[in-house]
Amino acid sequence: MQAFRTAAAVVDGLDEDALDLKIRTNTLKDLKGVGPKTAAVVVQAHKGEVPEYLAKLEQELAELVPMADDVAAFRAQLKGDLHSHSDWSDGGSPIREMAEATIALGHEYLALTDHSPRLTVANGLSAARLEKQLDVVAELNGELAPFRILTGIEVDINVDGSLDQTDELLGRLDVVVASVHSELRAPKAQMTERMLTAIANPHTDVLGHCTGRLVIGRRQRDGTQKPRPESEFDAEAVFGACVEFGTAVEINSRPERLDPPRRLLTLANELGAEFAIDTDAHAPGQLDWQYNGVERAIECGVEPNRVINTKSANELLTWIG
Repeated sequence: MQAFRTAAAVVDGLDEDALDLKIRTNTLKDLKGVGPKTAAVVVQAHKGEVPEYLAKLEQELAELVPMADDVAAFRAQLKGDLHSHSDWSDGGSPIREMAEATIALGHEYLALTDHSPRLTVANGLSAARLEKQLDVVAELNGELAPFRILTGIEVDINVDGSLDQTDELLGRLDVVVASVHSELRAPKAQMTERMLTAIANPHTDVLGHCTGRLVIGRRQRDGTQKPRPESEFDAEAVFGACVEFGTAVEINSRPERLDPPRRLLTLANELGAEFAIDTDAHAPGQLDWQYNGVERAIECGVEPNRVINTKSANELLTWIG
């Protein structure tokens, strides 16, 4: 767009006769700041025609509008978000701020899923801290009703497939998102078995960011940002197990994750999986990222009735229970 602004400023500096001469002699592009593409636009506009470049942009925009309408309609059916973090682990905001931002978006509930103890780099919650958090959430729910903060956790899937928190505490939570955060480059067979064990665990409700990939790498100490490749696993077996055990596959909406990739999301959908479109938000402003996940769901043929957070809180808890 800057190129067109520059060219417009140059052409505005010409009087009518000078502009006519430049057009007749095909020398517009010789002017500093005017290239072949911008010169063609000027010529067509000067003749009273709609420039071809503008017509192309308008056509592309017209093609995008139906998709935007579909995304907005799908997003309006989401009643909550099942993956979020507060300053109790590695989020940047208090629980109340995350809840109030969710209310402002028109949601009925937000699952608070701070990290489990093994993820020390993310200030994972010990059993004692998680119990204390449950008391805080109960108090906030009394103040924010009818909005509801669902108690939860993003629990690490250990190398042996067990979950990084006690069965007793996991059983008290509304929502358990189980995710792999370590040994991401493990052999395919090992990673598959690890995930299958976690999915079969009766406490697991949602399989979080299943490939662990980062399409936009996190900044390293040397200032570089390196993407992280997908973990390898038997996708048919893993998504098939999600169907068998009633575990939702997360569509992670974080821009640097967008996990699972389209080919795997399509496969999970074809196998009959259910989904949770989540933001994995670590700050209030990130709670609006669900549009990313909705767009990918539509692209891959996922219908709203296959997304568990289109359910009301009571319906969701019945589904989980």
